[in-house]
Amino acid sequence: MVHPVLDDLDLPLVQEITTQDRRMLAEHKPPGMSGSLLQNLGRRPLRVVLRGVATGPDALTTVQKLDDKFRAAKPVPFVGDIVADAHLDLVFIEDLRLQELAGKPQRFGYTLTLREFIKPVDPAPATGLDTSILSDAADRIKGVVDGIAAAQALATGLEKFVPQFSALLARLQAAAKP
Repeated sequence: MVHPVLDDLDLPLVQEITTQDRRMLAEHKPPGMSGSLLQNLGRRPLRVVLRGVATGPDALTTVQKLDDKFRAAKPVPFVGDIVADAHLDLVFIEDLRLQELAGKPQRFGYTLTLREFIKPVDPAPATGLDTSILSDAADRIKGVVDGIAAAQALATGLEKFVPQFSALLARLQAAAKP
């Protein structure tokens, strides 16, 4: 019999282990049909609850290590007899409850709730994407940038004509008056 191990930490005096494995079902009620149809959407991540006691001179160290693993919020390996057939490799520590037992020195109760960590699936490669259009797009962007630079040069070159156009405008306005 293998006692439970969380990452590199042996879990001492585990008194109770409970597993919860749930199926996700969607219920559909078709019109004109009595009853409903159930659609299987797979299963939820396995949940394991462990209750135990850490005793002795290393009890506080064990409790601190559990707390450190909980606060790290990273998946950790878990080994235990009850989940051996479930192919449970990595778990998140979903909940950690610690209790210092009064009147009993060097004795701490703990309750760990572990949730199965399922690695996300890598996205499928983008097949069918024409990568040759990248150079065409870069050329078009370069053309736009060059056009903006030319327009800026044109605008700065017109400054010397402003006094002449102002005088011409004044004469045209004077001629338009009756």
